[in-house]
Amino acid sequence: METSKRPKHKGSATLLANPFLERLTHTPIHYPLIIFSVISAILIYYGIVEKGFGVPGMILLFFGGMFFFTFIEYLTHRFLYHLPTSGPTSEKIAYTMHGVHHDYPKDKTRLAMPPVVSLIISTFLFVIYRGIMGDYVFGFLAGFLMGYTTYLAIHYSIHRFRVPNNFFKVLWHHHSIHHYRETDRAFGVTSSLWDRVFGTMPRKVNRE
Repeated sequence: METSKRPKHKGSATLLANPFLERLTHTPIHYPLIIFSVISAILIYYGIVEKGFGVPGMILLFFGGMFFFTFIEYLTHRFLYHLPTSGPTSEKIAYTMHGVHHDYPKDKTRLAMPPVVSLIISTFLFVIYRGIMGDYVFGFLAGFLMGYTTYLAIHYSIHRFRVPNNFFKVLWHHHSIHHYRETDRAFGVTSSLWDRVFGTMPRKVNRE
């Protein structure tokens, strides 16, 4: 994934020549936060009211889905967004998916995937999970999508707000290391758990 050597903290990159399509690459953060919170609530309601799941079981599925999202978040960031490129076409794709974010980390309209794309992916995941786990999908996917919503909120906050003076500051520091010091490490955003499991914690931490 090719990016510029020094991130730019002002402005925004132009990815597409067509003005209409270019606008679609910009996503105000409140759109996906609202969309996926509502979908998650609908899935929970449907699971309890229509499918007869008890609240304790739904809670268990929900948090299982949220936890599984942290794993998928890590894998996606490490192996898809930072996939090595082999030519101009793959470099363009990689830059559009993620490289632009490294070049313009403060661009608030490119801190979330366009809702159309994420809705298509969510539909695909529903079909896959439904085939694997049947009706348990309603609680599990609700948690998974809320995990995605949490990720978006945390990621947006890291790039747009000052480091908080509380336990969340470790997430700010961890992600800043990924952007400004070691782009081949610190892939977790909502948690450093999987970086610890797979040995991709920042090198300074590894020496301690």
